[in-house]
Amino acid sequence: MTNISKRVMLSMTLIMSVLSVYSQSDSIKVSRDELQSLISRIERLEQQQQTQAQTQTIPTNSENTSPRLTIGGYGEATAKYCFYSNNYLRYGKNPAKFKNDRFGEVDLPHFVLYLGYDFGKGWSMNTEIEFEHGGTESAIEIEEEEGGEYESEIERGGEVALEQFWLQKKFNQYAIIRAGMQVLPVGGLNAHHESTEYFGVYRPEGEYTILPSTWHEVALSFLGQTRFGLHYQVMLVPGLDSDRFNHKNWVKTGAGSPYEFKLANVWAGVARLDYTGIQGLRLSLSGYCGSSFRNTLSMSNVEIDLSEYKNVKGIVSIGAFDFAYKGHNTIVRGNFTYGHLSDAAAITKYNLLMRKGSVSKRQWVASDVLAAGVEVGYDFFSLSNNLSGKNQKFYVFGRYDYYDSMFRYDGKPTDVYAWCGRHRAAVGINYYPIPQIGVKAEYAYSVLKDGILLDGTKGKLYNDEPQVSVGIVFAGFFQH
Repeated sequence: MTNISKRVMLSMTLIMSVLSVYSQSDSIKVSRDELQSLISRIERLEQQQQTQAQTQTIPTNSENTSPRLTIGGYGEATAKYCFYSNNYLRYGKNPAKFKNDRFGEVDLPHFVLYLGYDFGKGWSMNTEIEFEHGGTESAIEIEEEEGGEYESEIERGGEVALEQFWLQKKFNQYAIIRAGMQVLPVGGLNAHHESTEYFGVYRPEGEYTILPSTWHEVALSFLGQTRFGLHYQVMLVPGLDSDRFNHKNWVKTGAGSPYEFKLANVWAGVARLDYTGIQGLRLSLSGYCGSSFRNTLSMSNVEIDLSEYKNVKGIVSIGAFDFAYKGHNTIVRGNFTYGHLSDAAAITKYNLLMRKGSVSKRQWVASDVLAAGVEVGYDFFSLSNNLSGKNQKFYVFGRYDYYDSMFRYDGKPTDVYAWCGRHRAAVGINYYPIPQIGVKAEYAYSVLKDGILLDGTKGKLYNDEPQVSVGIVFAGFFQH
């Protein structure tokens, strides 16, 4: 019972008592003004009670009391200064030529908007629109130097993509079916790619280099969770396109499609398991397996003898383990990813022979790659009762990565493209004035693998790559 209700009941009891006494004794008199005052007081209290009840009413539906429409997003604005060269020849035969080069960049790596809706009866929809590097811009201009011709020019290089659009039916917590454009949760980064889910100013380099990120495909998936903290997801997706594999990024650019549709000449499977049965700890396994050869719109040069490739499958196999621990004012995250491509030598030969202007990078591609990383951060604001009471966080962190997109070629170690492998160490801070907003700063130092020197021996060939980065990020849901 509310306080107003209690006051109304007390006043009514008082009036009834007065009237009872008045009816039993002529010696006690109650004036008309006093009685009218009590009645007015009751009316005012009743009106307050009705107003309070109206303001506290929350619209509900018969199935779900939570909001049906969900809006959210995440994004980053970044800047960095690099104490090394960005010349495309810096990994060539004379890297020392670029030893003293410097450059700086500002960027909007990602800005993403979520939009979801719960239709009821287990049916829901989710979309995710991503603007990478500020999106794209173009303009029509009149070129005075070219006789006043109208000319279309690109004003800004970037991407706008529908990263997710799916419909799902939830039967219960154990069984959900989903269809449409979805993120493939292969590796720690794809499953947890929001800006507040890693300490660095930019996404962790290892997985970001060798895997599509954020990896999304039109897929059919089954997912759910058990009472013991085990979450599962299995997916059927179109395969990658080996024509677009390359030495720097392995299979990264083989996802998606350069066309208005995605080819599905070959298919692949995805699976992920997350265990969250221990408070503060998440342990995850994920994997991908599927063919990739000839999943393209057109064949290569007609001069190629295709009979040589009749048994080539280009099976991409990826296995990954990642984890996260949050407790005792500390966050620890880590990942290990290993990938294998069958028929790597045949695919390399095939791609190198493709004609200019094709979608192929026409580059070597590794048979084996790996990426491993770990980061640890401690919230120093937890040492202050005043700051921790305001729900502010100030993490000081360190991170180490090792990755190699040309770890093995046709199953054997190789020094070809040694610059594709590197150690990277970073230290920095993350300040969160509120949980959804972060300010980041980081100093990183990358040491590249040894290469083959001019005298034929193996040694330090490539310049180290230090950089300083800062950024502001957000991630969360918008409420009104």
